[in-house]
Amino acid sequence: MRTRSIKKQIWLNKAEATLLKKKSKKTGLNESELVRNLILGYEPKEKPDKEFYDVMREMSAIGNNLNQIAHKANALNLIDSSYYKSEAVNWNKFMLKIKKNFLLPKENE
Repeated sequence: MRTRSIKKQIWLNKAEATLLKKKSKKTGLNESELVRNLILGYEPKEKPDKEFYDVMREMSAIGNNLNQIAHKANALNLIDSSYYKSEAVNWNKFMLKIKKNFLLPKENE
């Protein structure tokens, strides 16, 4: 079921239409999503390139490995589990920071 029941139609000149299309393509959002974000006070960031996503996948794999090491160390009681747990928390904070800086829309002042 459609959550938006009000249709708005706007008129743009050629330059405005071109700019809207260009910004929409840069952000990876369709034109309607872009306009709704702007209305709600958010300025979407440009969609990162393929290299960014490759790096994110690699960092995620490293984080998963650290987490597995922490679980094994905790189970075998060989390594300071609180240290590894704090490192896992730090890793998750780092990942959220990366996503915030590169992916999530930025709220306008």
